[in-house]
Amino acid sequence: MADGGQVGYLGVARSLSGRVWRQRPADPQDVQAHQRQLGLSEPLARALASRGIAAGEGETYLNPTLKAQFPDPSSFMDMDRAASALVDALERGRRMYVFADYDVDGASSSALLVRWFRAMGADLPIYVPDRMTEGYGPSTAAFRRMKDQGAELVVTVDCGAAAHDAIAAATEMGLEVVVVDHHLMKAEPPACTAVVNPNRPGCASGQGNLAAAGVAFVLLAALNRECRRRGLFADRPEPDLRKWLDLAALGAVCDVTRLTGFNRALASQGLRIMSGWENPGIKALMEVAAAKGPATAFHAGFILGPRINAGGRIGRSDLGARLLSTDDPAEALELARELDELNAARKDVERDVLEAAVAQIERGSNVGPEGPVVVVAGEGWHPGVIGIVAGRLRERWRKPVIVIGLDPVNGIGKGSGRSQPGVNLGRAVQAAYDEGLLMAGGGHAMAAGLTIRARDVPEFRAFLESRLAEEQAEAAALDAVEIDAALTPRSADRELWAAFDRLNPFGPGNPEPVFALAQVRVEQPMAMKGGHLRCTLVDADGTKLRAVAWRVADTALGQRLMAGGALHVVGKLKPDDWNGRQGVQFEIEDAADPRMCG
Repeated sequence: MADGGQVGYLGVARSLSGRVWRQRPADPQDVQAHQRQLGLSEPLARALASRGIAAGEGETYLNPTLKAQFPDPSSFMDMDRAASALVDALERGRRMYVFADYDVDGASSSALLVRWFRAMGADLPIYVPDRMTEGYGPSTAAFRRMKDQGAELVVTVDCGAAAHDAIAAATEMGLEVVVVDHHLMKAEPPACTAVVNPNRPGCASGQGNLAAAGVAFVLLAALNRECRRRGLFADRPEPDLRKWLDLAALGAVCDVTRLTGFNRALASQGLRIMSGWENPGIKALMEVAAAKGPATAFHAGFILGPRINAGGRIGRSDLGARLLSTDDPAEALELARELDELNAARKDVERDVLEAAVAQIERGSNVGPEGPVVVVAGEGWHPGVIGIVAGRLRERWRKPVIVIGLDPVNGIGKGSGRSQPGVNLGRAVQAAYDEGLLMAGGGHAMAAGLTIRARDVPEFRAFLESRLAEEQAEAAALDAVEIDAALTPRSADRELWAAFDRLNPFGPGNPEPVFALAQVRVEQPMAMKGGHLRCTLVDADGTKLRAVAWRVADTALGQRLMAGGALHVVGKLKPDDWNGRQGVQFEIEDAADPRMCG
């Protein structure tokens, strides 16, 4: 097993990434309690305690159940009102639409509602705005289109909480609106029938970490309860919500929500349901991606999610919602193939923008990586990939990054930003908007979006550099690789991986375990397509461990690994089932030269 005691012997002050390595702190009493109560090894008990799980809470954390943690739907502000309005419309045969955001969370949320209404014998058409021509969220034009197609009531999912003007226009044209959202709200809600949002000021649900799909799933429970109260299940079966948990999990994982409490149970149980591959769209997407189960957060976040998102990024925005809501295997396969092709095209577009952005940063000219924030802008950069590129650049330079795609015709830029822990980028972008530097802007601590005139980019960059300088300096000083345990190539085996995998699903609030290996030799380094690198890690007694490092070409880490020799490394342990070997491999995330350590 892992050496759970100390990793401080590595003596690393600064690694190739520039980050400090330190052991993840854990309360010793909680560690001992988890060992005693659950029979866990010391390293696993330490990992559990380091994630804030106190004595007595370990069993619930390792085996989360919906029964134990499902919230009362009525604890959500306006939930009962929303359920009543939707069941009223169902009973009266009113024409309803669901308006969804174009990402995975929007697609999952809309598919949940479509499937519930279908089970109740009603059709619920989906309207998804086009990212390029309509932008984010509801608009007056979109409401008018739905109205012209016979809509009487519209449910917005994963959007709508800030659409005051559009919803006011919808009300004027005679549409009833129910909002199901999860984004932060700072103002009064739009004037409509119901605004269900755990992040709405005054909402007492305590479920602010839910994705919209999680909120929608709770809404289904409220709908079942309301129908039960009205006796609507006297001559029809009650919809079994458990079979749609895969959609709730998909939204939770792909929207990078904090996987704690009820949301963790939702993701955990949803991934179990997903492993049955009963949803035709999810099953087809796995097939075209040549992926296999059982389902994990990796499948959801890195195989399914990017493909579902591809439609909204560079293709037709409704493809993902249609895929997740169809019951026709043939239609599902056709949609899955189209999304897979779009995802491949998205990768090409993303690569081109990333290369151009990196070149711009490395040339300097006021956009170099030396300052507290990186702001890059380029003409023709596709708005569908700038968020992904911002995330890639943030990983590389470990500081907030904003990428702006400029329209060469009208000089208007669409920007997307990603931040680092400890730097509230959304607040800074909101401040820039309040100063008149942006046409639109907002977000949350770790991500932001904006619209800007090309001529204002330099002033906007200067504003952010001044505003974020102190915040980013403090964050950089605290930036560290937090390690759960030390390993050796001999102890890194399938049994160890399986033990720590009990902490799944991983995500914000429950980071995937990180391990350290000291004084290993890097042998047989080999560059791979896509900027990846494969090698073998060998310890003093000759035990070998297969290893890989992703996207390290042209980085200090990649160059040092290619040089071979002795290193300390940190990373993650992953299963390696290639050719049925049932082994493990080590994903290297950082390294340090032992000669530079104390």
